[in-house]
Amino acid sequence: MSEDFHRIKRLPPYVFAEVNRLKAAARARGADIVDLGMGNPDMPTPQHIVDKLIETINKPRTHRYSASKGIPGLRKAQAAYYERRFGVKLDPETEIVATLGSKEGFANIAQAIAAPGDVVLVPNPTYPIHAFGFIIAGASIRHLPANNGEDFLRAIDHAVKHSIPKPLAVVISFPSNPTAMVADLEFYKDAVALAKKHDIIVLSDIAYAELYYDGVPPPSILQVPGAKDVSVEFTSLSKTYNMPGWRMGFAVGNERLIGALARVKSYLDYGAFTPIQVAAAAALNGPQDCVDEIRAMYKSRRDALVESFDRAGFHVPAPPATMFAWAPVPEKYKHLGSVEFAKLLIEEADVAVSPGVGFGEYGEGFIRIALVENEQRIRQAARSIKKLFSETSQADQRAAPSQKSASR
Repeated sequence: MSEDFHRIKRLPPYVFAEVNRLKAAARARGADIVDLGMGNPDMPTPQHIVDKLIETINKPRTHRYSASKGIPGLRKAQAAYYERRFGVKLDPETEIVATLGSKEGFANIAQAIAAPGDVVLVPNPTYPIHAFGFIIAGASIRHLPANNGEDFLRAIDHAVKHSIPKPLAVVISFPSNPTAMVADLEFYKDAVALAKKHDIIVLSDIAYAELYYDGVPPPSILQVPGAKDVSVEFTSLSKTYNMPGWRMGFAVGNERLIGALARVKSYLDYGAFTPIQVAAAAALNGPQDCVDEIRAMYKSRRDALVESFDRAGFHVPAPPATMFAWAPVPEKYKHLGSVEFAKLLIEEADVAVSPGVGFGEYGEGFIRIALVENEQRIRQAARSIKKLFSETSQADQRAAPSQKSASR
C-alpha cells in the first residue's frame, strides 16, 4: 500500500500548505499575524438567527435525523428569497435542495452528473472546488482564462468545438472568488444562449451575491428566460449572514439536475442538523438590515485597504463585490512569484495573504487579500508592508555601489 489511491493521485499538491505552515510557525514564536488569507468571516452571526437556533435546539424532536434535501420550511424560505431578490419563481419541492454549504453542493453535483472522462469547462483562476469536485468525480478539466465578457463566451464556444468528448458543463462564478469580477444580465443571457446552442449544462456560483459595493446588486442567471432549462445555481449563507461554520447553502434550478443532486445526497447524508436549518430559514425570512450592515462593514474595510495599501506603495484595485481584493504582485517583487511573495509578507511583515496561483495557474502574479480583519488591523498591515518595502529599497541602494565596483 505504498502508492496513493487513485482519486488522491488526481489531486494536486495543496499550494496554501507552505504558507499555512509559515503562518503557524510565526504565531508559535509570538508574532502578531494580520491574517488576510482565508475568507473566514470574523464577525458574529446576527443575534436573531442565533436565538432561533437556541430556541429550536431545546426541542428534543429536532435532535432526530433531518431531511437530506432540506426541511420544507427552509426550501420555501429560499424560494421566497429568490422571488424577492431576483423575481424568479422556484418550486420548493422539485427545484431546490439545501446543501452543507455551496462547496458540498458543487462536490455532490459533480458526483451526480459526471462520468470518468467527461470534460468540464472551468474558469481559471477560480475557487478550487469548481475544478476539484469534478476531478474527484473522475472528469477532465479544461481551463478557460477567467473573464466576465465576450472573451470568456468566445473561449467557451472555442472549447466546445475543440474538445473531445464535447464538454458536459461549464462553471461560471460571479461575483468571483478570487478575482472579485462581476457579470451583468446581458452576460448571462449570452451564456444561456450558448449553453442551449451546444447542449451543455451551466453551473453558476453566486455565493457572494449580497456583498456588492457600487449600488448594483449582482443578478442571477435564473433571471434569464429559459435559463432553468440548462442551469443550476449555488448560493450560501456563509458570507451573507456571517454563518460560515453553520454549513448551509442551496442548489436551485433545473428540475432534472436538482433531482440528481438530491438523490446522490440521499445516499450520503441526512442534511444539516434541524435546528441549523430552522435558524437558516429565520435568516432568510427575517429582517434583512443585518445584511445591509454586513455589506457596509465590508465596504468600509475595502476602502480602508485600498487607501492604506496605496499609501504604503502597494496598489490594490478596489473590488466591486465579494470580501476579497485581487491585487497584482508589485513590480519589484514579480520575479518571486505569488507563493514566495506571500511567504515574504508573513516572514518580514507579519501579514498573511493567499497566493494567486493557489486558485489556478492563471492566478500567478497576483495575491488575494481577504477583508477579514478590522480597519485598524488592515492599516497595521499596510504600515508593516510599507516598512518592508522601504527596507528592501534601502538594501537595494546599498547593494548598488558594490555591484558597480564589481563590474569595473
